[in-house]
Amino acid sequence: MDNKVYFFDTTLRDGEQSPGATMNLQEKLRLAHQLEVLGVDIMEAGFPASSPGDFESVRSIAQQAGDIQVAGLARCVDNDIDRCWEAVKVARRPRIHTFLSTSPLHMKHKLRKEPEVVLQMIEAGVRRCAGYTDNVEFSAEDASRSDKDFLCRVVETAIKAGATTINLPDTVGYAQPDEFAALIKYVIENTPNSDKAIFSVHCHNDLGLAVANTLAALRVGARQAEVTIGGIGERAGNAALEEVVMALRVRHDLYHLEHSIRTEQLYPSCRLLSMTIGQPIANNKAIVGANAFAHESGIHQDGMLKNRETYEIMTPQSVGRTESSLVIGKHSGRNAVRNKFESMGYKLDDEQLQLVFEAVKKLADCKKTLHDDDLMALVQEEVYRLPDRFRLRHVSVQSSDAGGVPPTAAVLMDIDGMERSGAGFGVGPVDAIFNVINDMLGREPELEQYAINAITSGTDALGEVTVRLGEGQYKAVGRGAHPDILVASARAYVNALNNLAKKKKEGERLHCQHG
Repeated sequence: MDNKVYFFDTTLRDGEQSPGATMNLQEKLRLAHQLEVLGVDIMEAGFPASSPGDFESVRSIAQQAGDIQVAGLARCVDNDIDRCWEAVKVARRPRIHTFLSTSPLHMKHKLRKEPEVVLQMIEAGVRRCAGYTDNVEFSAEDASRSDKDFLCRVVETAIKAGATTINLPDTVGYAQPDEFAALIKYVIENTPNSDKAIFSVHCHNDLGLAVANTLAALRVGARQAEVTIGGIGERAGNAALEEVVMALRVRHDLYHLEHSIRTEQLYPSCRLLSMTIGQPIANNKAIVGANAFAHESGIHQDGMLKNRETYEIMTPQSVGRTESSLVIGKHSGRNAVRNKFESMGYKLDDEQLQLVFEAVKKLADCKKTLHDDDLMALVQEEVYRLPDRFRLRHVSVQSSDAGGVPPTAAVLMDIDGMERSGAGFGVGPVDAIFNVINDMLGREPELEQYAINAITSGTDALGEVTVRLGEGQYKAVGRGAHPDILVASARAYVNALNNLAKKKKEGERLHCQHG
């Protein structure tokens, strides 16, 4: 049996379905590039038939991609499959990933189809995919709650029709490791043509077992793991890429499996995602959390001083958690800045370099030490954003715990190219800023979330603010970073308003097209 595990990353598709994890095109392209740097074998770029925006994103990612396989998701119906191929065919190594439900519950209540009809749909759908490419993956949705003998018929049908990868997902995170492993093993051993396909698993984390179920399946013959960075995804998320990878590495004596992931890129990849979607990495997150290599107990500290292996089963360096030194500062030249960002995986053109270079100089005047995380935040803030209708120029806030005068904010903005200014009050400094911006734009969105995160340690750390706004049927997330958290808050709020405006414009455009 081949001992290579292929990593199929679905951060850009299933991961983006996580609440608050929406990304714009530039952010998706940056993350897609990082997935290649990380060494992922296949990336699922999106669901092309779901919307014109998703189609364009998948197509753009496919055009940018190098040797990595680029997959698009499609329901097992003609229109979805055709649309998927149109989006991914420009990739060097395109894949169509089609799916259909196979559990009694799904077939009866979701599809409202008899099992024999489902088999016919699978045969026709996969055959249509195979007419476009020989790189076809079929997923039996809700496989973990499917009849195992019917599942064997499903797999045999899909392989005969041209599927080269078979995915058996634990769609609702229902399975337990032992029973899931037994199901995968049974299907492989009882499907006549199982040797003609690679078996894959896609496990959800509803019971906290996504990684355990994935590893259990790999031990019995699955050779593709469908994962997301940080484990983000629908509901409780998916199997976390970094956890599966490091389990295979640390316990190579048990699994005897190989992979192509560059483990030193795990933390940079998780950090990039965190900054992109504005969701901080939990301190106690396995592999990449701030506490993953921290030791406070006296007994643990004593053991670490004598031999690191007493309490560490992997090194921080093995996952990319190395301490940054002051490489870039206010005296650094343009070439040094360019080389630093290239070493971090960023390819900047001259215009982008100038934006970042100026931002580095400004930040270096405020901070004694610039860490890699600071520089990554600058790139996200200055480069990886779509052109905005609203641009924050200056914000000034006056606040005191003395009674009498409420917190006051003054804001200077460009609105559709025109300079505007405003001032007003609030119950707190952040409330005052948001009130003034709302008054200037004539908007009253609902603030659904406001969160602050320190990007690095120290009192001079960059403050990273995330806000989520809702306005009617539209919702948008905004992010902002600055040493002054009030400025970061204003930036995040304006960014969210820009994203909200773009969503409304896109919605109106689609309504006109289909009206």
